[in-house]
Amino acid sequence: ITPDDVDTLAVKAAIAQAEGDLPRASALLTPLHLTADLTQALETQVYQAILERRPAPMITRLEEVLAKPDPALGYINGELRFWLGWAQEVAGDHATAQETWRQARSELESFLKEQPQNYVLMGDLALTNMGLGDKAAAFAFIDKAMAANPIEKDAMSGPRPVEILARVAAQMGEPDRAIAALQKLLSMPYDGALAEDIPLTPALLRLDPMFDPLRNDPRFQKLVASLAPKETAPTDARREEKK
Repeated sequence: ITPDDVDTLAVKAAIAQAEGDLPRASALLTPLHLTADLTQALETQVYQAILERRPAPMITRLEEVLAKPDPALGYINGELRFWLGWAQEVAGDHATAQETWRQARSELESFLKEQPQNYVLMGDLALTNMGLGDKAAAFAFIDKAMAANPIEKDAMSGPRPVEILARVAAQMGEPDRAIAALQKLLSMPYDGALAEDIPLTPALLRLDPMFDPLRNDPRFQKLVASLAPKETAPTDARREEKK
């Protein structure tokens, strides 16, 4: 499989994830043995494992990849380490996740001086600080990312930091801010903040553990339900029958 083919498969898988079709995404991603230079595809694999809440295999894979980080990838190594921490957290290994995120933070911060306008790097730092429970730093990086690439300047990638805001706010006990950000995001097309740049969808909101703190919020439930594609309804009904 050529790298181009890998990217195509990963994009198809990411679209399947966004549609809530994890079995299809899994079928596309499972055969791929990815290296760090195919970053987005690798992150899509990790995201799949996180969405399925079965992160163990991808923890092992990321540990292998990061055992010998490629200096040519720059801050991406730190980004992959953020993903490793997230996978570890989802696996219930909180202490190891904290250790991973501390390392990710120092790796990512080392690139800030030379890339002060890199809003993707700032987003990575916001998420990493979120994982470490540093609310002030997480929101500060979101503000910087928004300033570096405002929606007014870039309608497609400008909303990326808004997605980061939704994620951080959801995790850090700011449901009002999270809901407001999600309402904004679900009303527009944009390049998503994770992996293959797929925007958040109602299906992803249902699956992504980062939004777990919002599950009991009626506004979140309404957001997910009101915008859910029609074809998901029977699946949900079938799921209810199985209970």
